[in-house]
Amino acid sequence: METGSPHEAGPTGAGNAAGAAGAEDTAGTPTADGPESAELPGAPGPAGAEDTAGSPTTDGPGPAEPPGAPGPAAATRETVPPGTSTAAEARSEDDEPVWIALPPGLLRMRRLLLVVWLGVIALAAGLLPGLFAGPGWAAFAVVPLALMAWGWVMIDRNWRSWRYAERADDLLISRGVLWREETVVPYGRMQLVEVTSGPVERHFGLASVQLHTAAAATDATIPGLDPAEAERLRDRLTELGEARSAGL
Repeated sequence: METGSPHEAGPTGAGNAAGAAGAEDTAGTPTADGPESAELPGAPGPAGAEDTAGSPTTDGPGPAEPPGAPGPAAATRETVPPGTSTAAEARSEDDEPVWIALPPGLLRMRRLLLVVWLGVIALAAGLLPGLFAGPGWAAFAVVPLALMAWGWVMIDRNWRSWRYAERADDLLISRGVLWREETVVPYGRMQLVEVTSGPVERHFGLASVQLHTAAAATDATIPGLDPAEAERLRDRLTELGEARSAGL
């Protein structure tokens, strides 16, 4: 029976020791072909950790809203539905008549007539008494001059008070300074619409529109219009009057 010598067993023991050490190194150091590391179930990887840190999760709480900010429900309640007071105000504004003022040529014509007539009266009131009764009586010329200054202002106010508006069913004419007067002329009641222009009006390039209706109380006149506007208004009022009369 043979017994092994220590020299023969040495290499074998050394090989076993080296194998054990290699196994330890293999277990401690990851190889290229094997998995890099063991991850716990549900634990995010490095990229997942960066994404998680960079963006908020869906399940977590959102950003804090400033106190007093209205939420979605409050914003829905604050929306103005159609048919409220805003729409009613828009409808009321649409129903308002569009007023048209008279051209300034009428103001110039009336002021010129005022200066001519009162100037002649002031001249006569100053010269005749001064020549026949004495120089002191020439003071009567102050009265027509004062009336001229007062009439200059009042003619301007009266001219500004004149205006008219075309509505769907009638024509509105407004005038007056101290006593306001507004005439409503229905299109269906018009019998005659004519354009007139006297010598003085033709000199200033003006014309007047006269409206004749079934009732004398609703007759009206719009003075001092441009001839083109007067003819346009006459044609339009005649057309509307015929259409309303045919409808009746």
